Amino acid sequence: MAQVTLSGIAKTYPNGFKAVHPASFTIPHGEFIVLVGPSGCGKSTMLRMIAGLEDISAGELSIGDRIVNDIDPADRDIAMVFQNYALYPHMTVRKNIGYGLQNRKIPQAEIARKVAEASAMLNLDDYLDRKPSQLSGGQRQRVAMGRAIVRDPALFLFDEPLSNLDAKLRNQMRIEIKALQRRLGVTSVYVTHDQVEAMTMADRIIVMNAGRIEQIGTPSEVYNAPATTFVASFMGAPPMNLMQGQVRAGQARIGEVTLAATTAPDGEVTLGIRPEDIIADPQGPLSLEIDLVEELGAHRLLHGRLGGQPLSVHVGKDSPVQTGTLQVSLKPDAVTLFDIKTGARL
Repeated sequence: MAQVTLSGIAKTYPNGFKAVHPASFTIPHGEFIVLVGPSGCGKSTMLRMIAGLEDISAGELSIGDRIVNDIDPADRDIAMVFQNYALYPHMTVRKNIGYGLQNRKIPQAEIARKVAEASAMLNLDDYLDRKPSQLSGGQRQRVAMGRAIVRDPALFLFDEPLSNLDAKLRNQMRIEIKALQRRLGVTSVYVTHDQVEAMTMADRIIVMNAGRIEQIGTPSEVYNAPATTFVASFMGAPPMNLMQGQVRAGQARIGEVTLAATTAPDGEVTLGIRPEDIIADPQGPLSLEIDLVEELGAHRLLHGRLGGQPLSVHVGKDSPVQTGTLQVSLKPDAVTLFDIKTGARL
């Protein structure tokens, strides 16, 4: 295992484009940290700088007690799992898993032992003599993980490894990857654009946007106390409702509709409310105009308007809700206020 420390790490390309603005954070021994954000936000560039596949424009990167800015990827004691698996099609599963060890001149008996251990761990024993073309997507991803495991690295790096899998297999594989990381205790950095993957797998999440870190925190912290409107809208399925409002005399309002008491100063604000913090309540003080009921099996999403602004509400599958007017109330502390100009939480 290894602690990873980034101090002012940045990436600027020769044309002047700043892919990653200066970022500083520490990944403790054994932590599973997830870099999440939309396409082009800099998360994969950050991962590639940690791996040594991208030059670092500024700052200092340490893995364990070594500064590795100028150390080749092969000498950083890392293992990567990619989106495209990168398996050798002419080799069996057994040879694919052990190929990196052969290149390092590891004795054959040791290679066989490590391959057998990884295969048992990943349920690949029945496929060791097959070629990659004879495997499913999930099995190929397990082979790629096995190849990383046998190296016994100080650091695992995952670059969107589940993007090519269907939804059911993605769900299964993310549970397996998290359980495997827990068992091995290896420090891991995982890149994804899928906020559900980030929420379910991470010890901590780093939310990135336009090359900058918006927030670092546990899944609970990022979800319940988003630092910015970007984090609020990106993390959560469905995302937080964001509406334009005002604070007047200690009241957070949308037009003439009062939502909550607040100590924030008077002025224009962005109001955030999670859909599950809105309760269908016949005696509720707020009138919501429902335009659409979205059936999602275990629950329903009601899409409508409050004070003329879009609002979504999460209710149980048995709620007898139709389009039309619905009275609702808010849970305590349901309303989060954000600065209307900077997007920062107040």
